[in-house]
Amino acid sequence: MIARAALLACGLAAFSGEAMGAEIACWLDRGVLVAPATAAGVSGDFIIDTGADHSAIHNTRAQAAGVEGDSLAGEVRLAGARVAGRDLAVEDLDARTWAFPTPIAGVIGADILQGFVVELDTSPCRLTLATAGALPRASGASLPIRWRDDVPVVTGALSDGPRARTVALIPATGLDAAARLSPTIASVPGADAKLLTPYEGGRAELRALSLGGALFDHLRVGLSDEEATSDGAVGLEVLGRWRLRFDFPAGRLHLISP
Repeated sequence: MIARAALLACGLAAFSGEAMGAEIACWLDRGVLVAPATAAGVSGDFIIDTGADHSAIHNTRAQAAGVEGDSLAGEVRLAGARVAGRDLAVEDLDARTWAFPTPIAGVIGADILQGFVVELDTSPCRLTLATAGALPRASGASLPIRWRDDVPVVTGALSDGPRARTVALIPATGLDAAARLSPTIASVPGADAKLLTPYEGGRAELRALSLGGALFDHLRVGLSDEEATSDGAVGLEVLGRWRLRFDFPAGRLHLISP
């Protein structure tokens, strides 16, 4: 707790009034990206999820602050960047935060992040937010980002052995598994569906996933329990192979070799 509190203090001290962001320390918990932030006056550890279609404050944190209702409005501060006048949902986030050893204040999603260039290196974990064109040109492979139902998607490929198909995947830094696939394109006969949903122990084996020219064999993946907006999502167990640059203004995901 002392180390985490110190990290939060350092992260908040890094905020500035400039539009361009700064690099801060972050960490992975259950494979999920977490960083210190402040949203609508609530400070703490936030899941930073490029695959979330909206940002939210945990209802327990809102209630502790004396806030009633299903939304909060205010400034969001993360990695030196400030975004004013944003509406954030107030939601019960227990389903995605119960497994964390420390309390999670909320989720910062694509609705906030899409105005920035977001760069992430997971080893060691460092997160940068910057304005368009502020970072040096990235080298290596890159994928076009398209938007579907307010989340970014990129193109990959899946194989179960005898068959392969091209798929639209959400690159999600807040995903707890290597990948989660829509039940519309994948099934696990005889499996308990609950065991394939977030933070449970069950996983099924996917023969192969290809992304950005890299092949990942025998991944342990789950099924999505939400209404499908894509063919699935891919998490940091896969994406963490690279230093990631989500250039949302330019519509590119850069996969930079470490």
